Amino acid sequence: MVKSATVRARIEPSLKEDVEQLFKQMGLTTTEAINLFYRQVKLRNGLPFNVVIPNKTTEKVFKDTDANRMLIRCKSPDDMFDKLGI
Repeated sequence: MVKSATVRARIEPSLKEDVEQLFKQMGLTTTEAINLFYRQVKLRNGLPFNVVIPNKTTEKVFKDTDANRMLIRCKSPDDMFDKLGI
């Protein structure tokens, strides 16, 4: 199929740079990633992920972790499992 349609979007430069680095690590170009996203939307007849508004508890956790509060640091997987009681 001939690819002749164009998609244009304005996004934050830092977001674009960060995401394009991730695409590069995955071996994808931006065009390939956009095509992949479009194909998944078509296949699923909607977004290929859940879009939800965080509840109050989730919002608090986001704020705390962004501020480096309420974090439990582990030195190893075993340390993590011990702290989780597993």
